[in-house]
Amino acid sequence: MATPLVTPLFSPLALSSSRNRHSCPKTLFQSKDGKTCDSSATQKLNQTRLRKTDGQRRRFLQMGSREMSFGRKLSTQAMDGAGTENTSTTISRKVFAATHLLVSLGIILAADQFLKQAFVAASIKFPSALFGMFCIFSLLMILDSVVPAAATGMMNFFEPAFLFIQRWLPLFYVPSLVVLPLSVRDIPAASGVKICYIVAGGWLASLCVAGFTAIAVRKMVKTEMTEAEPMSKPSPFSTLELWSWGGIFVVSFVGALFYPTSLGTSARTCLPFLLSSTVLGYIVGSGLPSSIKKVFHPIICCALSSVLAVLAFGYASGSGLDPVLGNYLTKVASDPGAGDILMGFLGSVILSFAFSMFKQRKLVKRHAAEIFTSVIVSTLFSLYSTALVGRLVGLEPSLTVSILPRCITVALALSIVSLFEGTNSSLTAAVVVVTGLIGANFVQVVLDKLRLRDPIARGIATASSAHGLGTAALSAKEPEALPFCAIAYALTGIFGSLLCSVPAVRQSLLAVVG
Repeated sequence: MATPLVTPLFSPLALSSSRNRHSCPKTLFQSKDGKTCDSSATQKLNQTRLRKTDGQRRRFLQMGSREMSFGRKLSTQAMDGAGTENTSTTISRKVFAATHLLVSLGIILAADQFLKQAFVAASIKFPSALFGMFCIFSLLMILDSVVPAAATGMMNFFEPAFLFIQRWLPLFYVPSLVVLPLSVRDIPAASGVKICYIVAGGWLASLCVAGFTAIAVRKMVKTEMTEAEPMSKPSPFSTLELWSWGGIFVVSFVGALFYPTSLGTSARTCLPFLLSSTVLGYIVGSGLPSSIKKVFHPIICCALSSVLAVLAFGYASGSGLDPVLGNYLTKVASDPGAGDILMGFLGSVILSFAFSMFKQRKLVKRHAAEIFTSVIVSTLFSLYSTALVGRLVGLEPSLTVSILPRCITVALALSIVSLFEGTNSSLTAAVVVVTGLIGANFVQVVLDKLRLRDPIARGIATASSAHGLGTAALSAKEPEALPFCAIAYALTGIFGSLLCSVPAVRQSLLAVVG
């Protein structure tokens, strides 16, 4: 082994690094064969080896960086491919959801039209939609007892249509409110005040009778209250929907103003902006704070929006209020207005109630005594109390008879007053609408004041006193009350129609009226 001959540690050579960074102390190595080696040569050799090693490392790092960049490219391509796949999947899901909604809603609309035509052909005056609702409910009950999976599949298939109808439910009752000025213009002012007193007071009285009867019967039969099945709530309205309908309104309003018959008739030309004004009012009203909606329901905002649009167009075009209101609700199938389109969904709305009733079938069966008893009592009270109060306040007998079915839905109310002579069907429709309007606007506040908490009492009291408009208003905020609203709404109309079809009952009502 070579023996190093080292210079002294503190010699000037050892301290010369400050003067020359590249110089280093010389160390002499003696090999086995007697030769000596200078340490500087050894350092040069080591530096050469280090340079080679550094070059190899650099090449290795370069190769690694190339591989990493290639990996990044592959991962980026993979992410792009996954993003494209996710986008296509999202689009396909939206297309499938839209198709599902159109098919399920189309079947309900087609069923409603079929039942209407069948009842007209058979000269049956009973509302076809109520019959259809009970048929659907009975079918679901039979399937649930025989093949439960089939009932569940049917419910899942029609769920998009049910949620769509529930989302826009109050909108379908608005047209009668919009054309209300045309219905009451021939009523004397004094009689109008009396009618308003009967309608407002009667609504509150019927609400109390139905709600407290349900609670009293429950205590008598000792039925324990159970939780209702959770009901799906429709999605809120988006900003895109608001701006889209706003754009449609502006464009169609200007177009109808400058080209009054561009779509063939004035009703068709006015249809887009009148429909969009109604929808816009409902969207804006639905977005109001809850404290405001308790006293200013979206239905009111919706009706006011439509009336303001009618007034604006009537003023700008110089045609006046009446012709534009006539274009809103023409009641002509070949030339429909915006109101005719919306009211065309009413039958489908009633059919859709069957699904909410079926979802709460256990609760409906459990509380059948409260439901049927309270509906029968409230219907009898509504008819005879209206006749009695009309006589006490001195209202004309023909007008009193016209407002007897104030708590029954419009379709059935008109069929009821047709059983009497000398009635005013326009007044009947107006009174029914005003009753529903009062209920829609104040039902939640009054129910809270009366401490009617459970959905059964709230649903029965609302539907028995304010029919479809009250049902739409309450169910929009309390979906769990919808099944009881639906069955009370239907039973009130059915029982009222059956009751007034009996000659002895009609004679007794006329005797009370005087």
